[in-house]
Amino acid sequence: MAHVVVERSFPTPQSDEDLSRVEDQLAPCSGMHGVVWKRSVLSLDRRHMICEYDAPDAETVRKVQREAGAAFDHIWSGEIIGG
Repeated sequence: MAHVVVERSFPTPQSDEDLSRVEDQLAPCSGMHGVVWKRSVLSLDRRHMICEYDAPDAETVRKVQREAGAAFDHIWSGEIIGG
């Protein structure tokens, strides 16, 4: 499994309901493709987010995001360093 990062930016601050809606759209697609959400970090202004996944590869995460209609800026595989 690869560690995959999804970077997102939003034109307006996102409410908890906005974020839940996207999560609900992603869950079925993620399950079908073996993509597992690990955690997300939301900026204090609620306009930028980084989401981390375990997945077969970055392309699979791109496919899931597109199928679910979830907007993203960048998707890339990385290595966890440190704690």
